[in-house]
Amino acid sequence: MHAAIEILRDGGNAFDAAIAATAAACVAEPVLASLGGGGFLLALPVDRPPVLYDFFVETPKIPRPPDAIDFRPIIADFGTATQEFHIGLGSVAVPGMVAGMFAVHRELCRLTPAHLFGPAIALARAGVPLTAMQTRIMDVVQPILRATPQSLAVFTDPAEGHRLPAPGDRFRWPALADALEALASDGERLFYKGDIAAAILEASNSLGGHLTAADLHDYTVHRREPLRCTYRGATILTNPPPSAGGPLIAFGLTLADHEPPCADGANGAGHLGALARILAVTEQARHDSDLASDAVAGASYLQHPESVGRYLSALDPDQIVSRGTTHISIIDADGNAASVTLSNGEGCGEIVAPAGCMLNNMLGEQDLNPQGFHRWQPGRRLSSMMAPTIVRAADGSVTALGSGGSNRIRSAILQVLFNLLDFAMPPDSAVAAPRLHLEGGTLDIEAGPAPDAIAAASRWSQRHAVWPEPNFFFGGVHAVQRMPDGSVAGAGDHRRGGVARSTLEPPGAR
Repeated sequence: MHAAIEILRDGGNAFDAAIAATAAACVAEPVLASLGGGGFLLALPVDRPPVLYDFFVETPKIPRPPDAIDFRPIIADFGTATQEFHIGLGSVAVPGMVAGMFAVHRELCRLTPAHLFGPAIALARAGVPLTAMQTRIMDVVQPILRATPQSLAVFTDPAEGHRLPAPGDRFRWPALADALEALASDGERLFYKGDIAAAILEASNSLGGHLTAADLHDYTVHRREPLRCTYRGATILTNPPPSAGGPLIAFGLTLADHEPPCADGANGAGHLGALARILAVTEQARHDSDLASDAVAGASYLQHPESVGRYLSALDPDQIVSRGTTHISIIDADGNAASVTLSNGEGCGEIVAPAGCMLNNMLGEQDLNPQGFHRWQPGRRLSSMMAPTIVRAADGSVTALGSGGSNRIRSAILQVLFNLLDFAMPPDSAVAAPRLHLEGGTLDIEAGPAPDAIAAASRWSQRHAVWPEPNFFFGGVHAVQRMPDGSVAGAGDHRRGGVARSTLEPPGAR
């Protein structure tokens, strides 16, 4: 976040700051963000229509046979839950991060790439002290960080028996600094057609990956009209198809907008019972719509009045039903807003030295491959739950928000929107409030609600689990809000070590 503040103070706009923060995140949050991954940036400029930049990963054009690729499982241990992921070069989809940064730069930014990458380059060379949250994330995915000699060399200390970093240790990545300097000088062509591309292709060819020269050469950033919906008089802009997260958030808001806010507050039995019903019905609609295999048709199904009416009837209380991502939200003094969500999956375990990054493992995430591994359609954007979002409320305020958290992204953003718009919470309270997530018949409940509220919510699931304390399993929503008088407020989600900063703070303020 200090990188974004530095760029704003140097005369950059929200989009300059977003690119600088994106590059810096690759150093400060190396598991969550990488030049080898992808993401989305929702831009709300003051002088032109909003646009969603889709630079998420794409499936390779020519799949190699499953027995010819490097594709192997690992278990990530969250403490209260575990999740299986697959790694190796056979799990790598076509990266879009670099193309996305340069596309946004060309169209919306003021400063040079060298200026924007400068803070990240300095961090990668001098090292950034890792937070307890970042080292916790490293511990969760340590089978990936220990998967190859190259990864061991970057993420562990060989002098101490390949120990993973502890909180406060400085994480340095000189190769990433070199890559960013080269990209600032030579542009995105270096990554997709130049020396970095050659290194990625050599690794893919020799170590069992799918990527070919055509995959890199032909990668294109898509500019999409944001998905729009209204709720409580506010206009919500979010990620359109082929994203699945945006349409599901819009669907949940549409259902909730047919009833007034519950009078017992955000943690009351009335609201949590209604919230659990909405999550359960949305989960059912997610499967009924076949959103995973055809996001456009699925989103159309969710938006159709007959579908909405059918699922509204299912909200009757008597009808009881039995990943790694990071986010940045920025609003500048002129009112430009940027909401950007990034992911490298968990990383494939392979590091391509000239690229200064670990490549993604998006083809190895079950959440992104619901039809089964190795069954993806060639040459297509993968669908994602990532949903950078901007809200223009009836009072004239603008809020940019988004979340990490794999399938929990949609429920995390939805609940923060309820807190903001139903209960008029400031961003910090809206983000900190306990959350629910319902999936696969299990309702996960974050610590905090009273027993009667938990009982009201759990009626809508086959089983439920109450977590002992807040956990990054429930996402990491980062939000910034600008009021009509120009005053601002922000919230970084404590679950994922998030921070909120203002240029009005003195340099170095913590």
